[in-house]
Amino acid sequence: MTKEDVLRIAREKDVRFVKLWFTDILGFAKSFSITVDELESALNEGMGFDGSSIQGFARIDESDMIAKPDPSTFTILPFRPKESAVVAKMFCDIYEPDGTPYKGDPRYVLKKNLKIAEEMGFSFYVGPELEFFYFKTDKDTEILDNGGYFDVTTLDEAVDLRRDTVLMLEEMGIKVEYSHHEVAPSQHEIDLRYTEALKMADNTITYRIVVKEVAKKYGVYATFMPKPMFGVNGSGMHVHQSLFRGDKNAFYDSNDKFYLSDIAKWYIAGLLKHAKEITLLTSQWVNSYKRLVPGYEAPVYISWARRNRSTLVRVPLYKPGKEKATRAEYRSPDPACNPYLAFAVMLRAGLEGIKNRYPLPDPIEEDVYEMSPDKRRALNIDSLPSSLFEAIEYAEKSELIRDTLGDHVFEKLIENKKIEWDRFRTHVSKYEIDTYLPIL
Repeated sequence: MTKEDVLRIAREKDVRFVKLWFTDILGFAKSFSITVDELESALNEGMGFDGSSIQGFARIDESDMIAKPDPSTFTILPFRPKESAVVAKMFCDIYEPDGTPYKGDPRYVLKKNLKIAEEMGFSFYVGPELEFFYFKTDKDTEILDNGGYFDVTTLDEAVDLRRDTVLMLEEMGIKVEYSHHEVAPSQHEIDLRYTEALKMADNTITYRIVVKEVAKKYGVYATFMPKPMFGVNGSGMHVHQSLFRGDKNAFYDSNDKFYLSDIAKWYIAGLLKHAKEITLLTSQWVNSYKRLVPGYEAPVYISWARRNRSTLVRVPLYKPGKEKATRAEYRSPDPACNPYLAFAVMLRAGLEGIKNRYPLPDPIEEDVYEMSPDKRRALNIDSLPSSLFEAIEYAEKSELIRDTLGDHVFEKLIENKKIEWDRFRTHVSKYEIDTYLPIL
């Protein structure tokens, strides 16, 4: 889609307002609206805004920013009432007033790292599986249904919500592969069809907004909080990923017993070797580590396999031997991460594996959760960080993470996460009051 296409469609569809979207470093969607009269100017020159109040953006003395919309992301917003005024949206790249890319823009961070992959001859494709919960309100965790994995409409009260969400995503040009009830009560999943990583990061932000907008229309609340309820599975975002050279999957080798090329094996080895460092970006909240515990399908042990879903990396066997389907599934991320930064660090970890030809350990095809600690040690199976504090420590020491994010985002993110951890660490919870107040 070109600038001319955008202007033509805006005229044909009688668009009145255009929302310019971007995210802060935590992945929260931000936007401001312009009238259609300003659209041509915005496409050519960008629109100025104050970045001083955006998390991780500029200080007050360097706050002037330019949001330049990407024409390829122009879409009519189907959840806005068309009777009063047609509203469209575009994702923006953020620039300094002198025209240089703003180093605090998460979209720029991903684009910068995709360029590194491109220089190595690769394009990066991802397909995330985002899970979420529906609750009656945002005040508590009262569920809508008691359904379980793949349960049908007799137990699943949210089937209409999922259906309308899928239809709305498709209307916006976002391809959906599956939708179904997940394991926990009132938990659901809609999987996006794999595409190029930058487009998928944009799609992931759009997906989260659409899920919440549809839920709101039905008078309920949708949340991507990783672990909202004790004793049941949390919500993950398994990320299927592969590298292509042109239209050829660089992960595929028909002569290998796993159908994996050396590139795929080195890439997976990179994910495993750098897993602890990148966890702060794939699981970025205090609550994320309530999900990353053994026993609830969330992977905590750093290993890989084909069929084994207790490992961190899995090579799916739905279509063994089919070139386009060959991929690695990284299972620890959750859907509350910033997809631009999460995709960037996973890519760079894999590329490091390729550059340095990291050896891939043998696959672990038995349940890692059931192994004794001694056996895991004997097999050199390490664990992911068990808290946000540990994740911060690993990321802060990582040259790979600093190089991937750039100094600005790296320092702002570490600063933000330390504040979050300190607030959590000093908070007196209801559990402590209920447990200790009566006895101490």
